[in-house]
Amino acid sequence: MTRTIKYVLSVAMMIALFSTTSCMSEKKITYLHGADTLYAVPQEITQAFELEIQPDDELAISVASKDVQLIQRFNNNTLIGGGSVSGVTGTSTANTTSRVAYFIVDKKGNIEFPIFGTINTRGKTCKQLAADLQKRFIEGNYILDAVVQVRVMSFKVTVLGDVKNPGVKNFQGERLTLFEALGMAGDMNNTAHRANVLVVREIGEERVTYSVDIRDPKSVFDSPAYYLQQNDIVYVQPNKAVRVRGSVGYTLLSIGATVVSMLVSVVSLIIAIHNMN
Repeated sequence: MTRTIKYVLSVAMMIALFSTTSCMSEKKITYLHGADTLYAVPQEITQAFELEIQPDDELAISVASKDVQLIQRFNNNTLIGGGSVSGVTGTSTANTTSRVAYFIVDKKGNIEFPIFGTINTRGKTCKQLAADLQKRFIEGNYILDAVVQVRVMSFKVTVLGDVKNPGVKNFQGERLTLFEALGMAGDMNNTAHRANVLVVREIGEERVTYSVDIRDPKSVFDSPAYYLQQNDIVYVQPNKAVRVRGSVGYTLLSIGATVVSMLVSVVSLIIAIHNMN
């Protein structure tokens, strides 16, 4: 009897140990493993993070000049002649008080600009569009000291999956990294699958996907998805244990684990009683 009990107990403990080891192997949650060694010597950042203007973007365009009157012919509820830029004064109109409607980029990448008419923005960054507009102001003798600024006001990404706060995340600025987006979503849960974070991106008429291993610094920093773009979708997969939750196999495994736990408890009790006698 004693030998049988010990045998059963040994098998139960081995099963429990195997289950624990399997679970622990799914929880490799270290980010950027080995980055301290890999980047011990500073390396030049070669990736550009400036946003290219995309269809459906909302653009805030401001023009400043020493002569306020020169801006008035271009000014409407869309164009902002705003404040002071490096000592150059514009109008006092601000989008917070004048209900500015931003320039909307159409499907072909065009915007309709006062006086200038249709301007194509496809493939341009905000700085490039600002330089183009400034050149038009100067070469057309409209505003010789024009200072133009362009900003994307509709920069948003969607973070879904196994994170603490999934949803659409709005961002002010042009430089948003994958880690910053995950941070805005409250970081990944412990059950998240860190080896395959999926980023979905629309480029022109195409949709592309990137897979990033958050644990591997080269996978992260060398990925085109490290700097996010407007309307990117970041999907964090759950690990295998969570993915199979609710399936028949997972249910049987859960029942088996419960039975093993109960068996260990019963055998332990029997051994305790036997030792007392």
